[in-house]
Amino acid sequence: MSKGTKERAAARRIVEQQRAAEKRRAVTVWTSIAVVAVLLIAGVVGYGLYSSQKDDTASAATPPGAVDDGTAFASGDGPVTIDIYEDFMCPVCHEFETSSGATLKQLVTDKKVTVRYHPIAILDRYSNGTKYSTRAAAAAAAAGAAGKFAEYHQVLFDNQPEENSNGLDDAKLIDLGKSVGLTDAAFGDAVNSGKYESWATKVTETASAKGVTGTPTVLVNGRQLQNPTPAELEKAVG
Repeated sequence: MSKGTKERAAARRIVEQQRAAEKRRAVTVWTSIAVVAVLLIAGVVGYGLYSSQKDDTASAATPPGAVDDGTAFASGDGPVTIDIYEDFMCPVCHEFETSSGATLKQLVTDKKVTVRYHPIAILDRYSNGTKYSTRAAAAAAAAGAAGKFAEYHQVLFDNQPEENSNGLDDAKLIDLGKSVGLTDAAFGDAVNSGKYESWATKVTETASAKGVTGTPTVLVNGRQLQNPTPAELEKAVG
């Protein structure tokens, strides 16, 4: 092979290598662009979902009569504040109400405490997709708006469904309301429309932000009771 032929062959190899390199760079650039585009789309979709959820709770209707920045319903007006976080499907909450309910009522009667009930929904996963905890908390809010929170709170625990059941349907929640005097159509409409479900979610999120991780959680003047028995409640109140 002549010297000229070798040089031409070498030149062709260099040109082919440059074209291959340019092709690889082009593929890399377009692949990077595609990845960025996918991430941008995912980010926009994710932000949209987050924004819609945030807006949903931000615009939640606050029931009349709610206290503590609209996250609770109060009983009594004593100097010591007891905050109680409960889920209406929580069996331990039912036990707490059974054992300590009378003590709390007596402390209220004696004008020693203000009890603030925060109905939260952390056990929806135990109602077969019916979101019972959320619906029950929302129904309690509707009862509170009508001035019947304490009565409805009691009747919900008296008729507490078992975990891993469908919970009570809306018709039953409305019937329980009627049993405590909630006969106005406004209560039934609020339950059927889920008027306060976003509020229940907001109360749950607020509780979580404050460090509430389970139910029942009981705080006396901001201090959590690890064993909220009647005796410990009376001792903490003083």
